[in-house]
Amino acid sequence: MTKVIPRIQAGFMELLPGEQILFNKYLKIIRDTYEEFGFVPQETPIVENADVLFAEIGEDTKKEIYRFTKGDDDLGLRFDLTVPLARYVAMYFNQLQFPFRRYQIGKVFRGERPQKGRFREFYQCDIDIIGNGNLNLVNDAEIPAVINRVFEKFDLGDFTIFINNRKILSGLVNSLGETSKIDEILRAIDKLEKIGQETVRLMLVEDLSIKVADAEKILKFVKITGNNKEIIKKLEEFEIEDELYRKGVSEIKEVVEKAINFGVSEKNLQIDLSIARGLSYYTGTVYETKLLDDRIKGSVCGGGRFDNLADSYTNQRLPGVGVSIGLTRLFSQLLDSGMIKVETSSVAKVLIVPMDVVSNFCLKIADEFRKAGIPTEVYTEEDKFRKKLSYANKMGVQYVAIVGDQEEKEKKVALKNMLSGEQELVDVNSAINKIKGK
Repeated sequence: MTKVIPRIQAGFMELLPGEQILFNKYLKIIRDTYEEFGFVPQETPIVENADVLFAEIGEDTKKEIYRFTKGDDDLGLRFDLTVPLARYVAMYFNQLQFPFRRYQIGKVFRGERPQKGRFREFYQCDIDIIGNGNLNLVNDAEIPAVINRVFEKFDLGDFTIFINNRKILSGLVNSLGETSKIDEILRAIDKLEKIGQETVRLMLVEDLSIKVADAEKILKFVKITGNNKEIIKKLEEFEIEDELYRKGVSEIKEVVEKAINFGVSEKNLQIDLSIARGLSYYTGTVYETKLLDDRIKGSVCGGGRFDNLADSYTNQRLPGVGVSIGLTRLFSQLLDSGMIKVETSSVAKVLIVPMDVVSNFCLKIADEFRKAGIPTEVYTEEDKFRKKLSYANKMGVQYVAIVGDQEEKEKKVALKNMLSGEQELVDVNSAINKIKGK
């Protein structure tokens, strides 16, 4: 019989046990923080009807959809968590309470060309707040507070949540008489970091036929620097009377002030007028978060305000604001850079190791440990004792509870701390207290 070579498709991440445990640690931090801020969990199907998916996306994205048929059904794998959210809110509108505050953590799929740091299957960790008709601007300020808390818990070094408002850029473009080209100009600005100022200048002048002087104004504008108060002061002093521009400046001023009151450190929040987010459905506040470590490239979290979440599915006006952490891409970079390392390949806090065969006493001890809330593994194979301890070391288990004839006779265990090397004979209750750090 010919053997099939075991392999996976490029662009799909698969982890060894220790790596998966570490990945799950960051997943838990995200989930716990989202719930800390009162967001409720949501799950949507991985498979959606193709017409539902295609209703909300452009032609370029359609090419990336994993599309297939099953019987008479035309189907596709979700490529993000926002389109399923839009469909969900439209479907269950009369059963939801607004503002609807939800989080969803799940895999999405994009059939694009895989490259380092980009995947075809990856986890997105989204939060969104959806309003019915209106949504208070204070929600735009709470989103950075959530992200700030997540990355403080990640403890990966300094980070910055960059913030802008697309109304400011759109108003600037309006003032130059190029209203019909707002989306194209903002998409060009959004590429500044990736392709550089000269290339963006060429895009504006040659591809979009923007006057050279106006292109220079735009590029100079998005490079305005200073602390948040200084930038806002400069924006207010500009002689731009466009109503959209003035509204954008007013909004970003309010959002920054309220975000600080929500607990965001001023050093972690920075206005950056070049942040545009390429997707045209963003209508106001936009965010991008970056780690200030040269080993981590690009944004690790992004999102913003959108005024019409589900207009492809309903006549209800459903404004929202949200953000997404691309955990797969971030985790891949963290591992590759050595910023994080696998510490254990076991979720067990203690390994019960019989000197000889597994006795009923060993099983009873395991039951007592588990009832006390201690993740416990029993070494079941009839191997040499040295091999059993070697297994514990390789798995990275913190404690080993050794059970031999004498221990069983005294109803005790020889509890060994694998980090310090300390070992002592204790009863089961004492062992539980030591393992739990009491």
